[in-house]
Amino acid sequence: MRSLGTAVGAGALLVALVGCASSTPTPVGAEGGPTLTTSASPTTSAPEEPEFESPVPPGGAEVPQDRVDASAVPADAPKTVWTEGDGSTIGVLAQEAGCGKASVEIAAQGPETVEVVLVETTPADQQVCTMDIRFPPLTAKLDAPLGEREVVLTTRQDTK
Repeated sequence: MRSLGTAVGAGALLVALVGCASSTPTPVGAEGGPTLTTSASPTTSAPEEPEFESPVPPGGAEVPQDRVDASAVPADAPKTVWTEGDGSTIGVLAQEAGCGKASVEIAAQGPETVEVVLVETTPADQQVCTMDIRFPPLTAKLDAPLGEREVVLTTRQDTK
């Protein structure tokens, strides 16, 4: 009886080996898994610049760039200025990052120019802050409508 069990076991093993040896190999990717191609894809032209909506709110009127002196503002900072309503509300696009908070101040108003200060205030104590940059729209009230006056933008960093 023991030899019958051995013979049956050996026969099953032989059938399994013959079955594996005679099967044709399945190509990689033919079983529905992911396929990695190594050929170079055809080159395409550079993607077009994404289109963004204007930061000027509906009903606002953008101040022409030739009437905005942003020479004291960092090159990569936003320089968009607009007016709202009758022109006595001025809007700017500011920049803030991490724990910083942006605000706007009217430093001076004269017959020819309006001086606008973009302020970023950061906390004095050490905090864990996100590493992001935000561009909030801010507004300030003028004594009189902007009219044809030039807007002079400057920046300042404060700590609180």
